[in-house]
Amino acid sequence: MKHSLAFTLNGARVTTEVEPQTLLVELLRDQLGLTGTHVGCDTSQCGCCVVHVDGDAIKSCAMLAVAAADTEVLTIEGLATVDGLHPMQAAFHACHALQCGYCTPGMIMSALALLKDNPNPTESEVREGLEGNLCRCTGYHNIVRAVMAAAAQMREG
Repeated sequence: MKHSLAFTLNGARVTTEVEPQTLLVELLRDQLGLTGTHVGCDTSQCGCCVVHVDGDAIKSCAMLAVAAADTEVLTIEGLATVDGLHPMQAAFHACHALQCGYCTPGMIMSALALLKDNPNPTESEVREGLEGNLCRCTGYHNIVRAVMAAAAQMREG
């Protein structure tokens, strides 16, 4: 039996129907076509599926879609504007903080949540803040550099 679901997605109101067992990541990718949110492990260990729900970073593979009713969901697709990339996205590009790119959307969304709570983190705090995200390519050094660069740019305005 499908459930009606209404929520705000990247600033736009969405109404859809989902099976009760549908995960938020499945809704985003399979039903709504937002494939920037990735599924990397199916066990909520890798962080590739991180999105923001009501401003909090969550692993969308561990949240039922029906739990998103009446919330605001922000995905990687909602960051860039017609004027260009979000400063975090631009920093990941400038600092070569991606290789295959699979973990990048989750890393960016987690990094933004970190900066929301701590706009001036130390390198150690960035590393700790990204602990729930796995990258198999970059070794994290450039990811940390990118987060630090974006933090500086975002503080400057």
